[in-house]
Amino acid sequence: MATRWGICGAGNISHDFCVALRTLSHEDHQIAAVAARSLESAEKFAKTHGIPKAYGSYQELVKDPNIDVVYIGVLHTHHLQVGLLFLNAGKNVLCEKPFAMNLREVRQLISAACENNVFLMEAVWSRCFPVYAEVGRLLSESAVGEVKMVKAYFGLSLLDRERITQKEQGGGGLMLIGMYCLQFALMVFKGERPESIHATGVLLPSGTVNITTALLTVHILYYVEGFFLVGHPMHCPTVLELNGKKTEFPLPEPGLPLNFPNSTGLRYEAEEVRRCLLKGLKESIKMSLTDSELLTEIMDEARRQVGVVYEQDSQ
Repeated sequence: MATRWGICGAGNISHDFCVALRTLSHEDHQIAAVAARSLESAEKFAKTHGIPKAYGSYQELVKDPNIDVVYIGVLHTHHLQVGLLFLNAGKNVLCEKPFAMNLREVRQLISAACENNVFLMEAVWSRCFPVYAEVGRLLSESAVGEVKMVKAYFGLSLLDRERITQKEQGGGGLMLIGMYCLQFALMVFKGERPESIHATGVLLPSGTVNITTALLTVHILYYVEGFFLVGHPMHCPTVLELNGKKTEFPLPEPGLPLNFPNSTGLRYEAEEVRRCLLKGLKESIKMSLTDSELLTEIMDEARRQVGVVYEQDSQ
């Protein structure tokens, strides 16, 4: 029986997620409905993606009984409010990253999921890519020896985009792309809590932080016998290099133009959600709720050290 998806939000990432779902078998994944803040936006989105139902409010999607899981693709400043709406209604949820604005909000989402006995996962799609699975296999089998150091770089030129720079919209390099570096390090070290955190950054006039200006986006792991490299783009990679030997993991072609690189790779997290639901699991081992808590806790501390404070931090 197919997993029936409800799409919350009709923006760019929701578009790419739906395109990715269309690369999977219709017998396994179906998009049953989309909800947006206006019916016009929802109907336009539904027409583009061939979705049978369009709702002009999130509350209408909550009431739809023919939804197995909701994908939340709205701005992360609204993740807590929207997430609680669906979780408290007994809906399973895949919520875009960053999970929420701070650790307090993340814990509220997790508590709601536990209280309502529903599935919840932060959509750190990187964790579901075949390259990441291969990295995990190599580490678990001790095929590369003891890892001594992780270097992670991710930089993009985004300062011309208001959503990225405005604090009111949850902007800042750490929340939006820096978290990819952190989650990778946490995966490699199996969720081990760091002994210390030292963060530096340059504050923008808006009060958000410009963490890095590097253009190269790779992961490099150094271990006793050598190194392996997760290639560009490191958050959605299709190439893994082990001591100079490259292995490729190609993605399917999209049926519609995408807004972000390699977005058909969003299919992997959809497959993981379906796997968990079929097994009756309430969270994914690939991106556990404990992982999300620790990731957010580290980002909170990094923001504190650099001096980035969001409105949600004082609530």
